[in-house]
Amino acid sequence: MSVIIIYLIVFVLLLVAELFYFRIANKYNIIDKPNERSSHNYITIRGGGIIWWVAALLYMLFNSSEMSGWFLTGITLMAGVSLWDDVKGLGQKVRLLAQLVAMTCAFILAGAFGMYPWWAIALGYIVFIGIVNAYNFMDGINGITGLYSIAVLASLQYVNLSYGNFVHPDLIWYPMIASAVFLFFNFRKRARCFAGDVGSVTIAFWIVTLLLILIIKTENLIWIGFLMVYGVDTVMTILHRIYLKQNIMEAHRLHFYQILANEKKVPHRLVSLIYFTVQLLCSALIIILYPVMGWWILIILAILLILIYSFKFKFVKISNP
Repeated sequence: MSVIIIYLIVFVLLLVAELFYFRIANKYNIIDKPNERSSHNYITIRGGGIIWWVAALLYMLFNSSEMSGWFLTGITLMAGVSLWDDVKGLGQKVRLLAQLVAMTCAFILAGAFGMYPWWAIALGYIVFIGIVNAYNFMDGINGITGLYSIAVLASLQYVNLSYGNFVHPDLIWYPMIASAVFLFFNFRKRARCFAGDVGSVTIAFWIVTLLLILIIKTENLIWIGFLMVYGVDTVMTILHRIYLKQNIMEAHRLHFYQILANEKKVPHRLVSLIYFTVQLLCSALIIILYPVMGWWILIILAILLILIYSFKFKFVKISNP
């Protein structure tokens, strides 16, 4: 069977799965109600991002192997706990425990254990679990999670196909197809659904797993730059909230994208496109210039992003509540 036909079948199956989930969500009232922290003002289906877990299941069915079993176990744990959190709510300790176990599956898949000292493994847990949660924090406006994920996955696939496969190409194509399906319903002025924790955490785990494998196989951390736009926004916002003496675990509206969308009234889809474009540009510059400039390219890009982020303080004056 032609590869293109298989991808079309996957697309159709994911589309049907998403529509089926909408029926379930409507029946059991799995919805997102706006509040003072929200960037939307209408009730919307929550959890549409479960489509990424369905894509992982389809990948397992079409590309079954012992290692893909570890991947499916980790992503299922992430998706299951996050979906329950979307529907009923869960404590932070339960979510953290699930993330630790899921990341252990990713570390096994990447072959990390036995290769690095315990402190490096511990640091890896902290960094990659931090990335997963940062991805969740950044999921706040229409289109941003789907578009940003495509930017990251496209960069990973370019490296995968150009410099020798570090994973089976389908392990990147499938989440890209799922992202396209999700964006069909989410990248609208009035979204049909939101990703929910089940979506943002699941695709974050998928991307983190791919990055972990790439970093270990190439023995190079430079690829972390494929997430640097989210990274700079998250770190700078945390520092800002610490300065304001706020609880960084509580919901807020201080991310740069939130200021653009809520305070400056820039259309949500335009903000999402900006994040998508800037990350794609950063990733392209890393791929092209790293062989020449080394880590300087990442440092220069980080400084430029921090300078751009600083414009937030000119856009709005934020006081400590």
